Amino acid sequence: MILSMTGYGEVQHGDDGVSYALELRSLNSRYFKASIKLPEHLAIFEPDIEKLLRTRLSRGTVTCTLRVRDTSAEAAQEVNQAALRSYLSQLQDVLDGQGAVRLDLSGLLALPGVCQPPAIDEARREHQWTVIASLVEQAMDRLMDMRRAEGDSICADLIGQCDQIRECLAAVAQRAPAVLQEYHQRLLQRVNELLNQSKLQLQLDDVKREVALYAERCDINEEVSRLRSHLEQFARLCRGSEQAGRKLDFLAQEMLREANTIGSKSNDTAIAHHIVEIKGAIDRLKEQVQNVE
Repeated sequence: MILSMTGYGEVQHGDDGVSYALELRSLNSRYFKASIKLPEHLAIFEPDIEKLLRTRLSRGTVTCTLRVRDTSAEAAQEVNQAALRSYLSQLQDVLDGQGAVRLDLSGLLALPGVCQPPAIDEARREHQWTVIASLVEQAMDRLMDMRRAEGDSICADLIGQCDQIRECLAAVAQRAPAVLQEYHQRLLQRVNELLNQSKLQLQLDDVKREVALYAERCDINEEVSRLRSHLEQFARLCRGSEQAGRKLDFLAQEMLREANTIGSKSNDTAIAHHIVEIKGAIDRLKEQVQNVE
């Protein structure tokens, strides 16, 4: 099964006055890379979220964003009275003897260490993780649905490109024997012309030897066979159940290698035209598999 690396999933949830909104985005990447954005008081869960993402996602740049809005009474921060008294004592020392001074309470509360988030006990921490883990799983379900849908479209395109390559390759294999025969005829014709002009004689075995050497240099049967094998394996991976992105990328590189070899060996215009078509289809394969997990 082909899975795209591009996907999106979003889920929202309300729990005792706390609203959660979690969003997952995934884009192309050679390896797995997670970018997790959490509220400061929930940053402790970042390693757990990445571990959970890795259970179902193996490639792609994945961005996980969690937004939390707490309207419950527990959301109120605690005032560190000792820190506030210390600030007031220091201010009193500075302002001693200067008469009445008006202090801005909001400014005092904004001083470092005065307002602190409430301590969260272990039970509440476990409850928060249960909620967040559930949201991540639900968001991954939606992201995977999108990946599968796009993967089906990619698979259809890949199979279509393989069919085009297969048709061109069949034409190359059909044309190859005629290339050797035409070379044989051209060689004989040229030799006869030279012999008629120089009044010399040439053994037929010499012509046969030259044709045999040309046939060996231009033999593309091995390359055609390997390219067909690569196409079969490529199509099998597209329809299989394993994650095939890296294997498909490797096979596309190998197919291009075989096509280049066929093109360099075959000194024929018709075959060269088919090779151009094959290489164009392989380039499209290489581009498309970059989005396959």
